[in-house]
Amino acid sequence: MDNFNWETFTKKIAIKANLTDLYNAWTIPNEIEKWFLSKANFLKPNEKQVSRNENINANDSYQWSWFVYDIIETGNIIEANGKDLLKFTFAGNCIVEITLEQNQEYVIVKLIQTNIPTDNQSKRGIRLGCDSGWSFFLVNLKSVYEGGIDLRNKNKDLPGMLNN
Repeated sequence: MDNFNWETFTKKIAIKANLTDLYNAWTIPNEIEKWFLSKANFLKPNEKQVSRNENINANDSYQWSWFVYDIIETGNIIEANGKDLLKFTFAGNCIVEITLEQNQEYVIVKLIQTNIPTDNQSKRGIRLGCDSGWSFFLVNLKSVYEGGIDLRNKNKDLPGMLNN
């Protein structure tokens, strides 16, 4: 464990889908709720809510919630290029960067989370917890966009499942 990188990790998955559809899956409130969140609220810098069917932009902020968990994650959109790049704050001051790259009939979705604190609580909760969480949600993104099946557990009576 001496050489384990506690400050960053990368996840990649190949999804047989249209690049624009996958960009929208990350940047349109109604679309991100299909595979990741129970509720996605995005606000423009003037505090006006982003339309449910509109792409978000750099300098927008967000309030996210998930099924089963009573937490609200807040953060800011750092970059959104309208095509293949999204960058946002997450889990405090961490940065998540999503890049999309067409490769034959697949889109390679690459997620990099950086700036993870190295105290023990952050190592466990952010580095290991987010690594596990993003792994599941990237698989769910693939499942929803390739086959239409949402793998998330939405039943509050069944917390702590692999598919939460």
